[in-house]
Order: sequence, then C-alpha cells, then structure tokens
Amino acid sequence: MDFKKILANDRVKSYLLKARYGIEKESHRVDLSGNLAKTDHPKSITLKDDHPYIQRDFSETQMEFITPVMETLEDLFHYLAAIHDVAYRSMDENEMLWPLSMPPQLPEKEEDIAIAKLENVKNFRYRQTLSQSYGRRKQMVSGIHFNFEFGEELIQALFSLQSEIKDYQQFKAEIYLKVTRNYLHNRWLITYFYGASPISEKNFFEYHSLNGAVRSIRGSKYGYVNSAEVKVSYSSIQNYLSDLSLMVKRGLLSEEKELYAPIRLRGGHHFSDLEDHGVQYIEVRNIDLNPFETYGISYEQAEFLHLFLLYLLWKDEEHYDEWGKMGDFYNEIVALEHPLAHTQFEREAKTMIDEMEHLVNLLDLPISDTLFVHLREMLMNPSKTLAGRLYIESEKSSQSQVATSIAKQNYKKSWDKPYQLAGFTDMELSTQIFMFDAIQQGIQVEILDRQDQFLKLKLKDHVEYVKNGNMTSKDNYVSTLIMENKTVTKKILHQHGFRVPTGEEFQTIDQALRSYHLFSAKPFVVKPKTTNYGLGISIFKDGANDEDYQRALTLAFKEDSSVLIEEFINGTEYRFFVLNDKVYAVLLRIPAKVKGDGKHTIEELVMRKNRDPLRGRDHRTPLENIQLGELENLMLKGQGYGIDSIPQEGEIIYLRENSNISTGGDSIDVTDQIPDDYKKIAVDAVSALGVKICGIDLIIENTEVPTDHENAYGIIEANFNPSMYMHIYPYKGKSRRLTMHIIHYLFPELLQSQESKSVKRVPVVKSGFTTVSC
Repeated sequence: MDFKKILANDRVKSYLLKARYGIEKESHRVDLSGNLAKTDHPKSITLKDDHPYIQRDFSETQMEFITPVMETLEDLFHYLAAIHDVAYRSMDENEMLWPLSMPPQLPEKEEDIAIAKLENVKNFRYRQTLSQSYGRRKQMVSGIHFNFEFGEELIQALFSLQSEIKDYQQFKAEIYLKVTRNYLHNRWLITYFYGASPISEKNFFEYHSLNGAVRSIRGSKYGYVNSAEVKVSYSSIQNYLSDLSLMVKRGLLSEEKELYAPIRLRGGHHFSDLEDHGVQYIEVRNIDLNPFETYGISYEQAEFLHLFLLYLLWKDEEHYDEWGKMGDFYNEIVALEHPLAHTQFEREAKTMIDEMEHLVNLLDLPISDTLFVHLREMLMNPSKTLAGRLYIESEKSSQSQVATSIAKQNYKKSWDKPYQLAGFTDMELSTQIFMFDAIQQGIQVEILDRQDQFLKLKLKDHVEYVKNGNMTSKDNYVSTLIMENKTVTKKILHQHGFRVPTGEEFQTIDQALRSYHLFSAKPFVVKPKTTNYGLGISIFKDGANDEDYQRALTLAFKEDSSVLIEEFINGTEYRFFVLNDKVYAVLLRIPAKVKGDGKHTIEELVMRKNRDPLRGRDHRTPLENIQLGELENLMLKGQGYGIDSIPQEGEIIYLRENSNISTGGDSIDVTDQIPDDYKKIAVDAVSALGVKICGIDLIIENTEVPTDHENAYGIIEANFNPSMYMHIYPYKGKSRRLTMHIIHYLFPELLQSQESKSVKRVPVVKSGFTTVSC
C-alpha cells in the first residue's frame, strides 16, 4: 500500500497531528543523600495496588506514574507534572525521586532488594516469577513508556482513500503493524539521541561490568530484555498473538505481558483485548529517563516521537520478519557506543532526519522551529546527546553526585510552593488543592472546562461533577441562587429567627442618593447585592459625607446592578465553613493592614508586605496582594492618610474595613477557640437556607457571651462557593484540609474502605504487580 501517496492527500492533512497520548514513567524513591529509600510506599496514596496515577513497579521503592490518555501534548505534560507533585508531597519529606534510568547503589545481596509489598496474590506470584527469571537487579532499571494512538479521524480518512483492505479493523491493524516493524528496525535512532544510561552504580552488575561508559545500558542486552529464544512475528495480528501464546506454552514467558519488546501492540488493558478489539494503540518502551527534565521526558522528545511514528508510517519497509531482528543488531551497536563517540550510523541518521524534515515540509506540519536544529546538533556533536551531557557532567564528580544534585533541584521545585499543583497553577487555588487530594486518593480527575474550574471525578463507577472545588450536586440550583442573592438570604434567615443587619436595596445611584439622609449619621455598609470576594464593599463606621457616600455607591454599582445599604454590626467577623451539618473550620479574618516603621510610606509598606511568597493575585496563592485602589484610598482618607504618608513605628494602618482574604486580609484559624453554641448557630443557619456546603459569615462582639444574649451576633452573608485555601493555608493557626472533607463527603466509600482496612489485618504480600508494563 502506498502510504506516501495517501498521507499527502489534502483530505488527511488536517488530521495528521491528531493523536492520543499517555506516559508511564518509573522512578525510585531515595533519601536526600541519594540512597534507596528504606520506607514503604507512601501511606497517603490510597488504592495502592490499583491507583490510576501512582503505583509501584517491581520494587517497593520504584514508583510508577501513569497519566490519563490525553489528546494534546500540552495536557499530557500538565498531568505528568501534577502527578509528580502529588507523589513528591505524599512521600516522606526526606525523600526524593532518582532522576536516572539506572538505579542508585543497590544492596550487595540481591535478596535485600525490597520487592513491592502488594496485597494481590496473583500479582505477587507474577513479581516473584520475574525475580527468578531475570534477577532483582535488572528489575530495578527504570524508564519511560510512551503510549501513542493515531487520531481516529486520520485512520478513517486514510481508510477511505484506499481499496486494498475492506475491513476497517484490519486496515487499522496494518497501520500499527507497519509502524511497529519500522520502529523495531530504526529504533537505534532513539537510542542515539535519547539514550541516557551510560554508567551503572555499585552492585548493579553481579558478576561482570562494562568496560567504560556507553550510550544506554538499559537499551542494550545488559538492560531488561527477554531471552534470545523469545521470538514474535509482526507480520500479522494473528501471527503475533499465536507466537505470544506459543512463548507462554513453552515456558519462555510466564504471561503474554512479560514480552519486553521495545514496542508493543495494545488493544486495551489486557493482551486478550487485541484479539477482541484489534489494535488500539502502540506502546513505545525503550526510552531512558531524561535526567535533565523534571518529569523524565521533554516536550520536544514527545513531539519528536509523534513525528517519528508518523514518519515510520510514511517510510518504506522490507517485508520480512528479519527486518526487526536487523534493528536489534543496529541498536545494540549504538547502545554500546561511547557517549561521546560519533555513531557508526551517522550517515543513515542524517538521511532519516532529512527525510523527516522533507515530510514536515511536504505535509505542512506545524513542528517546533528548534526540533531539527537540536537533532542535527546532537548528530554532529555527540556531547549534546543526553548520554553525552550526563557523561560530561559525571566526569566532573560522579554520576551518583550529579543525579543526587538533580534530584535535590527537583525536590526543591516541588516543595517551593506546596499549596500549588504543578501543571494547573493557572486554576483557582482551592481547585488546585482539591485536584491534588483527589489524585492522591486515587480518584480519576477529568477537566471538563479549565477556565470554568469544572471537573469530572470518577471512582470505579461512581461519578461526581464539581465546579470551583465545592459546588456539587449535593446543593441544588435554587440553594445556590438563594445564597447568591443577599436580599433573599437575609429574608430567609430573618424568618427563621436569626439576627441579620437591617437595610434597603437600591437599583440606581439616584435612588440611593435620595436616601442618603437615612444612613449618613450612623454606621453603615454599602455593598453589591450578589458578588463575592468582598468586591465593591465600603464600610463607614462613623457615617459618611455626601462625596464619600456617592463614591462608595459608584464602586458598588460597578460590581452589580443592585446595591444594598445596611446597618453596620459592631464586632469581629468570623467565617464558618459548614459541610453536611457540621462546622469544619472557623477563620478570623483581619482586614488588609500594614505596620508602620517611621521610615517608609504606606505604599512602600504595602509593596514590602506583598513580597511574601504566600501572597499573589487571582486566588492562586493562599493570601492575596494588598491593593491600593479606590476603596483603599477612601479608607486612608477617612483616617487622615494618603499612600505617601509615613506611619509612626508600630502604628497599624488599615487599608480596608471588610476583612476578606481576597482583598488582602490576613487569615487566622480559630476553630478550636469558638464555642459550640456559635457553631450551632452557623449550622442551623445553613440548614435554614437548605444547603450542605456553605461559608457563612458571623459578626461576633464577644465569643464568651452566650448566643441567646441580645445582639450577641449578626449573620452578614452566606457564600455558595466558599474559598477553602484560606482555611488550608491560614496566615496563622492550624491547617484545616477542607478539600479532603469534600472528597470524603462525595465519595464516602473511600472513608469506609480506609476504616475497614484499619480494623481488618491484611496479610502483607512481598511481591506482585498490577500493570501490564513491568
């Protein structure tokens, strides 16, 4: 079949780079000195045997990170980054991830290499069989598996342009078989550019060692490979499956998944799926960890792999099984070349790069401008390949020291901002933390709308939809509308006997101005009717003149078409977070302020306070930057100051009356100090509104005064989407992991499972495996 001709057809051009991707990446846990960790797999990572994102490979120290299937490389790397963040911050704080394919120094005795302590007996037996067949040392080698599926639209378009094969599934299989055969023949090119295992650490080789450094120990016969007797044909799916079955019957493989080929045909989670569903994707397995990338593989590598696989579909092949075996021979030569040596196949490599670039130009593919530049640089100068770079760095000290240094850099990067989730730092902070906890708990997380913070969560067959971290199906739409409307909220609470501020609602500035005489001489608050985050709120404790009153109205009407003017209730504002009729956190919020030093202006003091790494903008950090906008200037004017004023040493200058964290306030956890009767008021008020998840704000003058005392408290607001990050990362006080409570509320089976395991003693199994990739 002439794939060159049909790939160049205008009907397929728009689909050529459509694909689905997945990555499986292995790394060992080590201590901060670079020694294999002696601890068990992190306890905080639940569903340990069948976690969708973080599992154990062969060893108890060998973590495997599994991304969901994604349709863009950008999304793929976002999830890979996030999964690493979850793993790092679930591990012991004195542990990090080893960045090399070759393991760190191994124990002298092979039996001291800790096999994964899984519970599934079948997995234990499989792991034990591998240990006996290959030895534990080779099992400790780590790498990247790149799962790739051509876009369905592309395959359908190609199918429609040919007439040789009538069955669609057979045609699809032929596409992947051709790519696989060509990959087996030409994979040495991957080994040259991206091989990165030049040296082994102590005790990897039991009886012998290599004479000098090479490009890829892992990619050579010294890596993790089947015996030479294992032979599988790629001429057809039938022959492939028949040979696999024969290898198992002859005892050369314990199961079909023990085939450790550089590339595998996949039909689903199990090899039997190939026969039932045909080839769905291919799994590229001969990729060393890239030590110079935080997550073991670069975006450019993944882009190259996609282009390379497309090129292999386009490229001619020889139609015989020895085509792949010749590739084994070529790859062995390249893998065992010195890292700084020009490859024996430099001319062939140059031809392939030229052909790939020709293909890009012919098909008008949008490839990164630097891809071919870097490929040619690595070809002409082997010191720029991954193996070359690692070798040169290791010559300055040792490979172990280089790896430990890189691991520490990655460790620091993950812990620098522990409140963020790498890959998703553009999302609202509560959502980032919520996603972190969901991933850690083994819940599949799908982002339905990134900008709108809309998630789909799945645990087995249980599906929940969550928006903004805590908007769920547990609260109905009317409940949300009630809390969004401050007037309706006040009326309902008042009807149920709760104290709320008196006031009036206005639809126009003129209407509110005509009522100025009703409020000007007493404390009052001007605020939008429906907005959150304290936007557009002005507080006048001593009344206001006409000019300030009009200015406050203008700010409020910028945020909403209706404005409330209410009495000011004296006291301290507390945020109660109520979930399913229980208070889980109470926060004292202090309005935005600075402390004078007698030297710096208010503007300079604000700038200094905003340098705190916990402060930022747009709800991506635990605390928000203090602003110096109209409201802040209005507040300063009322105190007789301007932004250029220099406060005396120790003098506290408030820049806001409202204490919202979103407007620069400070958060202090006081959950344990608030009496139960006030917590009951919060729970009962939320129940009166008919909601399950709510942040309700109470003004309390003295928490020691009983709630039945006249004017003991006032309820000023109920929030349908209360921020959680300010409770999890308070400015002062104890952290309250509200996101985890939300998850357990949505998925009670998680909590039940953990409780049952704590009661029932589960026998520890010392081996086993759950994924097909081992």
